Order: sequence, then C-alpha cells, then structure tokens
Amino acid sequence: MAISSAGIGSGLDVKNIVSQLLTIERAPIRQLQTEAGRLQTQLSAFGRVQSALSTLRDASQKLTQNDTWGAAKATSSDSANVSATATGSAQAGSYSISVTRLAVAQTLSTNSFSSASQTLGSGILRIELGNFDAVPPVPKSGANAVDITVEPGQNSLTAIRDKINNAGAGVVASVVTDVSGSRLVMRSAQTGLENSFRITALDDDGNDTNASGLSALAFDPSANVTNLGRPQPPQNALVTLNGVQIESASNTLNDAVEGLSLTLRKPGTDAEVRVEPDTEALKKSVDDFVKAYNESIKLLREQTRYDPATKQAGPLQGDRSGTAMLSQLRGLFNGNGGNSTVFARLADVGLDLDTDGLIKTNATKLDAALTQGAELKKLFANVDATTPANEGFAKRFEGWLKLSLDSEGTIESRTQSLQARVKNNEQAQERLEDRVARTEKRLLNQYTALDTRMGQLSGLSNYVTQQMALLNNTNNNR
Repeated sequence: MAISSAGIGSGLDVKNIVSQLLTIERAPIRQLQTEAGRLQTQLSAFGRVQSALSTLRDASQKLTQNDTWGAAKATSSDSANVSATATGSAQAGSYSISVTRLAVAQTLSTNSFSSASQTLGSGILRIELGNFDAVPPVPKSGANAVDITVEPGQNSLTAIRDKINNAGAGVVASVVTDVSGSRLVMRSAQTGLENSFRITALDDDGNDTNASGLSALAFDPSANVTNLGRPQPPQNALVTLNGVQIESASNTLNDAVEGLSLTLRKPGTDAEVRVEPDTEALKKSVDDFVKAYNESIKLLREQTRYDPATKQAGPLQGDRSGTAMLSQLRGLFNGNGGNSTVFARLADVGLDLDTDGLIKTNATKLDAALTQGAELKKLFANVDATTPANEGFAKRFEGWLKLSLDSEGTIESRTQSLQARVKNNEQAQERLEDRVARTEKRLLNQYTALDTRMGQLSGLSNYVTQQMALLNNTNNNR
C-alpha cells in the first residue's frame, strides 16, 4: 500500500507524527487498563476473603454439632491385647473385660494329592454358610447357597480353587504344597460359627457322599459327611464384660456397649477400659475456630486498610462491603451469648481480644472450662429462635457466615458486580482499540497525502528556481 512508504515525498516523518498522535488517542485505553487491573485485584481480594470466611464457617459449624460436644475417648489398660475406640454416644465410665477365647474361622482341607494339577470328578459343588455343627443346623441369615459347576477338564485342584474364589461364597480357597504333596485348603472368609460352611456335591459319578470323584470335597457335619479334614473348627469369641458373658462371631465387638468398639487380640487377657469426654478433641475444635477467626480479621483488615505513612491502600479500601464485613465480624464476638449459668462471654472461657482485635487464648481458663462441657456447649451451640441474645456464639457466627457466603450473599453479590464491570471494561477497550485502528489508518492516509503534496510543491519550487537562474544567465550573456 502507498501509505506503507510514508515520508518518501518531502521527507516528512509521517510514521513518527502518527505514532505521537496515537499515543494521545490511546490515553483512555491506558486508563481502562489501569482500572481493569484494579478490578481484578479486588476480585482476587474477595476470593481470598471468601476462602478465609469459608474456613471460619466450617469451624463454627463444627462447634454447633452434637458429635463435637459428645466426643469421647476410650483407653485400655492393655491396648496391645484389647483395644478400644469410642464415639459420642458412649457413656463415660469403666468397663472390666476378660477375654476367654477369640473367634476363629473354620478351615477344611483335602488329603494330599501328587500335584496341584491332580483332577477330581465333575459335577456341582454347593457351598452354604451357617452353623452346621448345631442341632438342628442354623443357616446364616441372609446368606444364599452358592452352586459351583465343575466341568471335566476344569477340575484340577487349582481350577477348583479359582472357581471357589470367584464364586463369592464367603470361602477363600488355596492350594498348599509341601513334601507330602498338594492339598486344597478352604477357609471361611469371616470368623465365628455363623460364618462356617458346609459343602455338598452333586457328583457326576452318581455317588454324592463317598470320598472319590467330586464328592471328595463334601463336608456336612449335620449329615455326618466329613470327606474333608477340619484342622480348625469354627469358634465364637467369648468375653466377660462387667460380669456379663458375651459371645461374638467377630473379634471386634461393636454392639456390646453403645458407642464403644472393642477389638480382641489375645485370649486369657484382662483389661480395664475407661471412657471419658475427649476434651483434647473439643479443645482442637475451639482452637480451629480461634485460628479461623484471627485469619479472617487479619485478612479483612489488610485488604481494607489505608497506611497514611506509605500512602498505600488495600484493594478493598473504601469498599463498603469489605469494611462492613470487618465491622460485623468484630461485633459478633462481643456481648453475651448462650444460656449458660456459668459462662456468659467468650472471655469467661479464656477467649479475649488483644489490642489488635485478635483472639488471644488463656489456656488455663479454657482448660478449666473444658471440664464443664455441658455449660461450654450452651455458650457456643445453644439454639434459641425466639431470643437471639440467647443464641450460642458459634450459632451466631454460623448464621452470619451463611448469609455472607451463600449464592445471594454479600461476597457473591459483590463478586458478580465486579465481574460485570470487568466485562464492561473489556468491551470498552475493544471499542477504543477499534477506533484507534481507524484513526491510525485515517491519519496515515492524510499525512501521506500531505507529504506527497509537499514533495510536489518542493519539486515545482526547484524547477522555478532553475528556470529563473537560466533566464538570468541568458540576460547576462547579451
């Protein structure tokens, strides 16, 4: 294009002139870019505030939950052999435990064969769970019989092992090989009498109970069919708890005492299990609340402050939403709360504000308050819809934070407003960039034309000068 060779007519620096004019033209764009940066910084600041307040909300909610205030811990005098864990529903107290025997799983085994590839007969094996030593037999409630088809050519010890393991019958099979040969060993997947099993055979050789063919795997004490050896009979655990004898199919007792789980590891052991409130867990919940509150206050203060010494302002300085949240959050801490007859203020339990407006914990007072869990719970978690002044402090924080963080809350509304302004800013920049591009094209055309015209005028001037000089020379020679 002709305009790409601007300046070749008269020597006029067209590109430099246009560039300087466009710098002036771009001034509004630079202002918009500065504004866009400020808006993005504000969005980032609100994102950080949202994250901090979300952490505070979670910490506040935890202090309103019954599980937090009912947290219990269990300790055993012999945790290596009798371990204990407690939930909030466990009653405080001591439990004397004496373990007579442990629950064990039934194990059955074939005789030794020459190798693991030794084949048996074909037909159908049926496995059923239950106590078949009992008279009458007691099938396990809810457990269905499992039929396993054993085809010719797929009836080696290893093939039958795999079929049993893939059947989901509650039995685990393995092939054990030693100097005497290979044996198919089957064990209940779970301990106890109810999880023992019997095996019946529908043998293709026509005899379902003899020790040859597939019926070599038959084992049914209730029918006096015992073609398999039983190196380990099934057994329930037997314990005495506070003088009461308890039998269990499992070595983990979850229902003997509500909220208390006992795991038995060794027979012939005595242990004392003590259940008490878990004040350490509760203290951690309070500490988490304190930490989250302090982090939120520090962040809001940092984002909204103005330092006259450095003349530096936080990204939310002057933002009414940011300053309002800081003020409201501080206000939630003050005053009385709950309906405890012992504690009225957070300072009563060792949570007081320092000169920076942050919570400083008096560990001695807090530890003393933790020994009065019921009263401390009222201070934090009391619910009173009719008298807001009686709401616990954690409930107050939870309610305010919900309003601040929900989809129509302060932060979301402010964020949406800023995002809309960012979008408008981008569109305004696009419009101005388009205008500048058109202006650049127009100016280049204008100044190129001017340069060309000036070049033409300069050429005409030179021609006239030359002609005058020639005329003068002619006159002088006459």
